[in-house]
Amino acid sequence: LHDVSFTVPAGHTVALVGPTGSGKSTVLSLLPRVFDPPPGTVFLDGVDVREWDLAALRARIAPAPQETFLFSATVAENIAYGAYDAAPDAIEAAAKLANLHGDVLGFPAGYETRVGERGITLSGGQKQRAAIARALLRGAPVLLLDDCLSSVDTQTEEAILRELRGEMRRRTTLIVSHRVSTVRDADLILVFEDGAIVERGRHDELLARGGRYAALERAQQLEEEIAAS
Repeated sequence: LHDVSFTVPAGHTVALVGPTGSGKSTVLSLLPRVFDPPPGTVFLDGVDVREWDLAALRARIAPAPQETFLFSATVAENIAYGAYDAAPDAIEAAAKLANLHGDVLGFPAGYETRVGERGITLSGGQKQRAAIARALLRGAPVLLLDDCLSSVDTQTEEAILRELRGEMRRRTTLIVSHRVSTVRDADLILVFEDGAIVERGRHDELLARGGRYAALERAQQLEEEIAAS
């Protein structure tokens, strides 16, 4: 990363888009200190993340990664990982927000259905929705959504985003995605390339600028039209 600087006001959503390897996930990994950033570069509530107690810092952050780890346990236990005292109603509510509840009702034992190690019995999209439900259940004020809708189709994505928008207004959210449809409602969109921010603005502003973001949207529209035909 180089020349990366931005501020996320509390309760706002900032989206990071760009090609694979451009630095988007690296940015997200710095906030919970998966990688330690240089001193004086990354702050949460005005405090350098390196000065936070690590457990206290991570308690305020709920990640939903692209590749989530599920355990050989029940669906409910996997969703409640990190929120062990969660009531069944709260687990179900989180699953509904993540558009997973309908799938779970079709499992042999519902929320008590055991999934295989690493969630092998679930589809890629179901695993990602379980990760979103897990993140929402924690109730942390900061959400990190790292390309966690990449394995769902666009119709399911839109259903999830409809539910998530209310939650995202109550939290501070950083969202990484390759899809323009995922980020169009963000308060700020950052376009990354080679470890730097090359464009920034809202969806309509970036389209009007006719740069990299606009080219990305045109390419994705063409792909959708080809797929539909």
